[in-house]
Amino acid sequence: MRAKSISDAKNLLRTAATISEALPYMRRFAGETFVIKYGGSAMGDRQLAESFARDTVLIKQVGINPVVVHGGGPQIGEMLDRLKIKSSFIDGLRVTDQMTVEVVEMVLSGRINKGIVTDINAAGGRAVGLSGKDSRLIEARKLRRRQRDPDSNIEKILDLGFVGEPVNVNPEVLETFEESDFIPVIAPIGVGDKGETYNINADTVAGAVARALGAKKLLMLTDVPGVLDQDGTLCSRITAAEAHKMISRKVVSGGMIPKLETCLGAVEDGTEAAHILDGRIAHTLLLEIFTRHGTGTMIETC
Repeated sequence: MRAKSISDAKNLLRTAATISEALPYMRRFAGETFVIKYGGSAMGDRQLAESFARDTVLIKQVGINPVVVHGGGPQIGEMLDRLKIKSSFIDGLRVTDQMTVEVVEMVLSGRINKGIVTDINAAGGRAVGLSGKDSRLIEARKLRRRQRDPDSNIEKILDLGFVGEPVNVNPEVLETFEESDFIPVIAPIGVGDKGETYNINADTVAGAVARALGAKKLLMLTDVPGVLDQDGTLCSRITAAEAHKMISRKVVSGGMIPKLETCLGAVEDGTEAAHILDGRIAHTLLLEIFTRHGTGTMIETC
């Protein structure tokens, strides 16, 4: 296809330059495993969802092994509302009783998981949907949180119901996909000692999977540009020590703290780098992985 104008020619040259810039990264990461946490607005926007699926297939095609872990909080809330099931939150975690956990599993392992699998397959990939219950992929226990009463200073243990935390990730299931054409897509549902179903935070699951697999990278798609400094400027790269300081000095706050802590847990346990990316940007994964400057924040040990 020939360029029809100078503007078209410049766009084609920029595309060629980007492809050329990507080559050394493709060679460097071939054969490595990347864990991708997929959530936020990227899941709710049809064009972004299709873009994510194509990018994931491309990552697999160039020899990298992507493992996708997805969330689904808004979709769960929507279904609970439709069923007129009330839910509450403590420290950002949904209190999950028996009825709620059944809905959570239905939405995460069913509608959302199979939707992502379908998108990846439609983009030319071969995706397989899993939950943490499959072959006991994610063994979990009940998550316990403590809360101190500001008036009496008495600490009490909060009951979040069937909210869990991973205690073990069995990597054998996922390792079987590394030498195949398949892309695993994981719903963040865990299984307890007695077969209980646990709802687990997707960020937490992604970090645990990255550590269990010895992943080269953990990439977390969010609804923010990345980690911002005290002036509100995007930090393109920070060390683990700098990240700890940003947390202790309250430079970062709110929902960014657990995301950053998940990244720190991964890099301090062997993952080469963790990335916090803006999932609202089309092709953010490709730009972060295959270009010099990237789009979000990269956290490294040093």
